[in-house]
Amino acid sequence: MPSLIRFVVFVLFLGALGFGSMIGLTAFVEPEEKEVSVRIPTRDLLGQ
Repeated sequence: MPSLIRFVVFVLFLGALGFGSMIGLTAFVEPEEKEVSVRIPTRDLLGQ
């Protein structure tokens, strides 16, 4: 039973570490905005 408790604590620790990393990424990393252009073929614009 002590090995099961140790395993559960280890899994909870890894989960908390992953969750903390995600929170840190959302708090400190800002994505760059850039312009996106999509070329539309003429045949699609004419509706043929």
